[in-house]
Amino acid sequence: MRILKKEIFLPILKTDSKNIRKKALVCGDPARADKIAGFLSNPEEISYNREYKLLNGLYNNKPISVLSHGVGGPGAGVAFTELIKGGVEEIIRVGTAGSLSQKIKDGDLVIASAAVRNDGLTEQLVDLSYPAVADWEIVNRLNQTANELEIKTRTGIVSTIAAFYPEIESLSNNYFSQAGAIAVEMEASALFVIASLNNIKAGAVLAIDGIAVNFDADSYDPHREEVSQAVEQEIVLALEALTREN
Repeated sequence: MRILKKEIFLPILKTDSKNIRKKALVCGDPARADKIAGFLSNPEEISYNREYKLLNGLYNNKPISVLSHGVGGPGAGVAFTELIKGGVEEIIRVGTAGSLSQKIKDGDLVIASAAVRNDGLTEQLVDLSYPAVADWEIVNRLNQTANELEIKTRTGIVSTIAAFYPEIESLSNNYFSQAGAIAVEMEASALFVIASLNNIKAGAVLAIDGIAVNFDADSYDPHREEVSQAVEQEIVLALEALTREN
């Protein structure tokens, strides 16, 4: 006998759980959510509250939700949790990151295998000894799809941080670069921890938009053409990987 899941209201996303699909792409910027929706058939805006813009559509004839989550782990964590409450089973984050490796340049794509937990959120959810790890099936699907599409990627640990601009304390970019992390961003560890705690699959693919070692905030410009092209590549990669047969 099929057990029907009770429909609930998701107060921050301002929608009902029936509007959440089993597979979702998430991104920081609501404008990027619109961009992703442009790759879908029959895209439809479902709700828009604060930084959280939810759209639904079809890709490869499979239903997809697209949700923007804003900047940083705490706010993004709200989005991830409400997606899970709504019944999502797989989430891939498509975002940008700074390079922590001399081998990774602007416009390259990074697939996150795990993340350093300096996100400002997850230490309040579970002990810091708990790892932030991407689902390996998602990582494999992203890598296999990238190979088939002839998209060059690098896979490795990323550093998730809560601060973008340094003040008295310097950022940890140089430290974690020396420790082998290959990129830095602001939401992946929150996604991986929340997904693992709730037994769903999650991954992340990130377009490099600058060099984060010895970071110079005054010269940061994520709006260059090579970054825009990389973002389009990662959207296609994530959509293709997400809609593959398990």
